[in-house]
Amino acid sequence: MKTLSQRLDEYLALRRSMGFDLSFEERVLRKFTTYAGENGFNRISTPLFLDWKANYGSADNNTWSHRLGMVRRFAFWLAEHDNRTEVPSSQLVTGRYRRRVPYIYAPSQIADLVVEAGRLPSPYGLRAALWQTLFGLIAVTGMRVNEALSLDQHDVDLERAILTLRNTKNGKDRQLPVNEDTAHWLVRYAELRDRLVPQQSSRFFIKEDGEPAGDCGARYNFAQVSRNIGLRSPQAFNRHGHGPRIHDLRHTFAVHTILDWFRDGRDIETEMYKLSTYLGHSEPKHTFWYIEAVPELMQLAAARAERRVLEDAS
Repeated sequence: MKTLSQRLDEYLALRRSMGFDLSFEERVLRKFTTYAGENGFNRISTPLFLDWKANYGSADNNTWSHRLGMVRRFAFWLAEHDNRTEVPSSQLVTGRYRRRVPYIYAPSQIADLVVEAGRLPSPYGLRAALWQTLFGLIAVTGMRVNEALSLDQHDVDLERAILTLRNTKNGKDRQLPVNEDTAHWLVRYAELRDRLVPQQSSRFFIKEDGEPAGDCGARYNFAQVSRNIGLRSPQAFNRHGHGPRIHDLRHTFAVHTILDWFRDGRDIETEMYKLSTYLGHSEPKHTFWYIEAVPELMQLAAARAERRVLEDAS
């Protein structure tokens, strides 16, 4: 009989073949199945979920509602293969998952993050170059973390300064142009990478052992850099702590772009559809969400709407 961890491998492989990324969902479900195996549970059930919830760590109901949804999706699939599976009720946790309000970095904070990442210690210096380049790239393009980490070397056309993002969150490929300065930083990193690591993965961003840089490493190093410059408080036992996230670099790119459009007097609705395509959003409503989530944008949108009403009335 297969373990829950083995079943999870099959479930993730199936959903990824359909174009889903699932990096975050995998981390949560791995912890769920590992807990099950270590505590004598060999099938998904309501007692398993409640026991995991009681022992996994503190989080609010919105977070646990989100986790419950992940477990339920896995359980629905698993029930087709193991009739002992019990799908936990959606009413086990009262709460609704809400998008958290983004942290918008000041330009000086982004500069500090990139500079500090360049000071990360390692035997040959590739660690600093890797994370400095990655964090900077996300900040100036608004890419998702995993989109940047998934770039293969042939996806980075340094002569034309174009990046090709493949099989992204919504299952589509897209191309992103980068400016001359960004291309220069990518060239510098690639030259150092190739000089230091002759045997390497095909991925563009790799570690000093030649293996691809991963999502957990990105978040760990970002947390360390954030603590070093005071954006997060010091933590014991190498914990990440709480504070602005690496994904907020993407939010910051989007918000600063929209702010510039407001200040330039552009047609916001037309530009927002362009930004939605650039960011790889599946629906424009995910891009328009920034106007509601960021007070300064909401104020600018309200002021513009008020001017239009007055102009129409005159």
